[in-house]
Amino acid sequence: QVQLVESGGGLVQAGGSLILSCVVSGRHFSINTMAYYRQAPGKQRELVATIISGGSADYADSVKGRFTISRDNAKNTVYLQMNSLQLEDTAIYYCNAKGQATTGILWSNYNAWGQGTQVTVSS
Repeated sequence: QVQLVESGGGLVQAGGSLILSCVVSGRHFSINTMAYYRQAPGKQRELVATIISGGSADYADSVKGRFTISRDNAKNTVYLQMNSLQLEDTAIYYCNAKGQATTGILWSNYNAWGQGTQVTVSS
């Protein structure tokens, strides 16, 4: 079973920075894609940034130039550096990982989520 544990987040003033991190753990697994989503009050969950195993990243238009996603494959960790934070960035941020895992015999795909971390940007 693959588990994701998030850290970071908190309260920051507009224009400030925060970094989120997410560690993936389990017994036998590989990770293809790691991503961060966010969900603001009253809104649907949206994709913020994605990074594949080779390091190529993609971003939502609303965060391009301000957020940077990176990963440390040796540590099974993904990071989201958030700069120039805006009020509209206030949301619960969720880490996501997709890949394959096995209990010892067969490999199967997984799609796992972190517990979520609150990011609040104040004026």
